[in-house]
Amino acid sequence: MTSAPEETVRAAGCVLWRRSPVDGGIELCLVHRPRYDDWSWPKGKLKRGEDPLAGALREVAEETGCTAVPGAELSSVHYWAHGRPKQVRYWAAEVTGGDRFTPDAEVDRIAWLPPAAARARLTQVRDRALVDELLAVLRPS
Repeated sequence: MTSAPEETVRAAGCVLWRRSPVDGGIELCLVHRPRYDDWSWPKGKLKRGEDPLAGALREVAEETGCTAVPGAELSSVHYWAHGRPKQVRYWAAEVTGGDRFTPDAEVDRIAWLPPAAARARLTQVRDRALVDELLAVLRPS
């Protein structure tokens, strides 16, 4: 008897960016999750029947307090979490307002960092390639 294949956990998030109020350079938003003591992109599981892009923007608002306008879809990230396959779809998203972060048990800190510093701070190597994807979208050759 074979076991049923594990159902993939569907999630979505954004590589959230803004222009620095100091020098106009690009800054990326990372969230710190105390449960895992890690730094990652704002993301989360989709609700049943939820559109992935709508879910990504909802997660940005919940985790960072920011509103954003979505841009290009970036690569999806696939990995195993708690014994189940997980797929996270990502979009580039520029902050348009809000910026009312409130720490809670899920996300206790956010950091706005230049791309190189964000890449270095991201805990999971799999998340780092999204920095270069975003920069390519923002600065097409």
